Amino acid sequence: MVFIFLRSLVYNILFYFLLILWFIVAIPTFVMPRAALMTLVRIWSRQNTWLLRVVCKVKVEYRGVEKIPKGPLVVASKHQSMWETFGLLPWFDQPLYILKRELTRIPFFGWYVIKAGMIAVDRSAGGRALLKMVRQASEEVRHGRQLIIFPEGTRRPPGAPPDYKPGVAQLYASCRESCLPVALNSGLFWPRRTFMRYPGTLVVEFLDPVPPGLPRDEFLARISTVIEDATRRLVETGQREQAKLLRRPEGSASAKA
Repeated sequence: MVFIFLRSLVYNILFYFLLILWFIVAIPTFVMPRAALMTLVRIWSRQNTWLLRVVCKVKVEYRGVEKIPKGPLVVASKHQSMWETFGLLPWFDQPLYILKRELTRIPFFGWYVIKAGMIAVDRSAGGRALLKMVRQASEEVRHGRQLIIFPEGTRRPPGAPPDYKPGVAQLYASCRESCLPVALNSGLFWPRRTFMRYPGTLVVEFLDPVPPGLPRDEFLARISTVIEDATRRLVETGQREQAKLLRRPEGSASAKA
């Protein structure tokens, strides 16, 4: 565990160092098209995933990438850690996130969020804010963007009971596009509320797209079932692998193989 602690510490230092560095490097993109900024964001995302493998021994495996449709899309992803907030970005040409308005007030980060055309929601405004958000999101998707949403609204630890919100069904109905469900097991390796990073294979699985036009209740039941079933399978496999790795002495011959 000492080695895992030290690796986690090094990774987190590098993560935030690179974040600040890219904030500076990306300054010229304020006067450039949005695509220029998103190119740098994808490089930053891949860089952090590479560091995760090199420093923390966390491999990332993507499955089902051939199922990702081109063009406008709603992406409904399981949310277990901070990792998927940037780890999914490289797979989409024009990603779109919905986030709370307070984040736009953070120097540099908030400015880039605005430049990237993300949707900021004032949660204190209640129903009016929700309706405005749905209109904005559907308009952006119709212009070819890929809306990445987390149907449970917040990070849920592996094994926690699912809590899918009806807002995802409202967005799906308003956007009138296919929805790509995404399962993952990131919470095993990048848990919430801790800086520890545990070794193993982080798997992201893109599932079969759900066609547009389903009734909202049917849609919500369908994506929650397919995401939870696949996530359960990925978590169980990841737990078995992780148990073997954590039992293995760091200095043993098998650990060096």
